[in-house]
Parts: sequence; C-alpha cells; structure tokens
Amino acid sequence: METISSIAKRLNVTNGRIYQIIKEIPADKQPKKDAKGKYNFTKESVEAIERYYNSSSSPKTDIESDLVKQLRVDLEDAKAEIKAKNNQIDKFQQLLDQQQQLNLSTNRQNEKLLDTSTNNTPSQDDSPSQNDDTDVLKPTESNSKWKKLKRLKRAYSAG
Repeated sequence: METISSIAKRLNVTNGRIYQIIKEIPADKQPKKDAKGKYNFTKESVEAIERYYNSSSSPKTDIESDLVKQLRVDLEDAKAEIKAKNNQIDKFQQLLDQQQQLNLSTNRQNEKLLDTSTNNTPSQDDSPSQNDDTDVLKPTESNSKWKKLKRLKRAYSAG
C-alpha cells in the first residue's frame, strides 16, 4: 500500500508537496481518508498525483532553464562591463601618474628659475641634464617668461 512518504520519495518532493497536489487534483481522483485520518491510496489516485506532478513540473523546468540561461548571459555581461571599467581605471591611473610627473618636473623647473632670478651666479643645480632627468623643457632666451624673470632679476639686483 502506498503512503505519502513513499510517493514523495519516488517523485523526489516533500510530503507537504504531496498534500498540496492532493488538494489540487479533482475530488473524484483524490485518495479517501480512513477512520484514523490517513489516506488510502488507490492505483487511480496515485496515478492522478503522478500525472499532476509531471504536468506541473515540466513547464517550470523550461521556465527555470530559460531563467538560468538569462542569468548566465547577464553574468557574462556584468563580467565584461567590470573588465571594461577596470581597464578605464588602469588608464586613468596611468594618466594621473603622468600628470603628477609633469607637475613635479614643472615645479622643479620653477624652483630653479626662482633660484636663478634671486642669485646672480648660477648654481651647479641649474644644469637640468646633470641633476634632474624629469625636466621636460629647458628655458631659452626666446621664452617670454624667461625674459620676464631676467628683467625681474636685473631689477632686484639693481634695487
């Protein structure tokens, strides 16, 4: 004789799910209860339960399969987006490093120019190629800022 547990094990579901299915199948196919309140399963009631389970579980499997496929696609899209963002972060970091190096070089040049404008004699530090390999430009006489600093230097020395 069949029991709730034996049917549940065969269908790989819980006992509670079997009780739900019994309530959902037509009344004439439902198993009858005995005096103690236990179900008496007939061949027809067991088949009705199995048919209901098989018909209700296969569409869910298709839907779940489609959902899993969509989730996998979404996951791959998210991974690709993260990879692109990481590449952007790397590029921005590289640009930031370059900007910091340029700022450092510019600050060193400005310090040398200020030292030159306040001292009459050029110091040994004034040759950028010997002491500072980060200098980008060497000031020239044609540079208008250089000329302005020279005028300030003369005015400072004379005054």
